[in-house]
Amino acid sequence: MVKALFPLGEIAVTPCAYDLMKNFNLNWIWFIARHQTGDWGDISNDDQRVNHQSVSNGSRILSAYDVAPVDEMNTHRQLWVLTEADRSFTTILLPEEY
Repeated sequence: MVKALFPLGEIAVTPCAYDLMKNFNLNWIWFIARHQTGDWGDISNDDQRVNHQSVSNGSRILSAYDVAPVDEMNTHRQLWVLTEADRSFTTILLPEEY
């Protein structure tokens, strides 16, 4: 079992993120587990380094996961998981909701 790297605080899922997960039969717990154990998903190497530093220095942590096939505009549908700097709250949301 992989160790949790940081506390999540309260967890929330936006209605749009919930609908996307429901449409693709995805479980929010899987994304939370990946995020909390340092699997940041589909982000750049630079952003991964920032996340690793954020675990230590108490900054905000953002993971992004491609969850749906490329659409007609040739873009992936993503879910973001965002843990606040004070670790009081973690939210699953769509990028456009940020």
